[in-house]
Amino acid sequence: MVKIGFGSVGDSFSAASIKSYVAEFIATLLFVFAGVGSAMAYNKLTSDAALDPAGLVAVAVAHAFALFVGVSMAANISGGHLNPAVTFGLAIGGHITILTGLFYWIAQCLASIVACLLLTFVTGLGVPTHGVAAGQSEIQGVVMEIVITFALVYTVYATAADPKKGSIGTIAPIAIGFIVGANILAAGPFSGGSMNPARSFGPAVASGNFAQNWIYWVGPLIGGGLAGLIYGDVFIGSHSAIPADDYAA
Repeated sequence: MVKIGFGSVGDSFSAASIKSYVAEFIATLLFVFAGVGSAMAYNKLTSDAALDPAGLVAVAVAHAFALFVGVSMAANISGGHLNPAVTFGLAIGGHITILTGLFYWIAQCLASIVACLLLTFVTGLGVPTHGVAAGQSEIQGVVMEIVITFALVYTVYATAADPKKGSIGTIAPIAIGFIVGANILAAGPFSGGSMNPARSFGPAVASGNFAQNWIYWVGPLIGGGLAGLIYGDVFIGSHSAIPADDYAA
């Protein structure tokens, strides 16, 4: 069975852990700045508040590229989570302690807020927030986010967290970026294709608009948790104790 470790204050405030929080902050900030900024830039160029098919592709590609780079730059320090749902899924599978994971969440959410405030300052525009499309219910949005976040965290497990991954681990960042881009293409017109509570939380704080923001916490956390439980329990099996220096995604 998978093991969930609460962790200790000493481990969570060790030099290695603090470096991990800083790495998560920097990588998440750059990811959100590029991802949210791509949507703002497209709207600026087209003077159109609604993305057309070309805009959807552009935003999906921008998120995929930015996440690929963000995961790559933080992988050797923090594991390159950049996402509370990924951190939660890895905690369920015993790859990071709960206490350290909470500090990851804080770093990720603060980074997203700072990125969105910077975007507001440098562009003079308001940041777009996530919300379900007209004609879609909030429950439909939650289910969509559960499914696509499950796909993301399952990919993280299969390419990065599985101890049997072998050489496939070298393509983990690009695989993770690709699944996010693909999921945005599939879910963007319906739920917004967040998969990331921090990615949705930063724009909500910067804009002061928290309408439907709960969807982008509940859906991704359920999806990420299910992926961690299923992959960790069925395909990885029992774990040894969590190594003090291994919080890898």
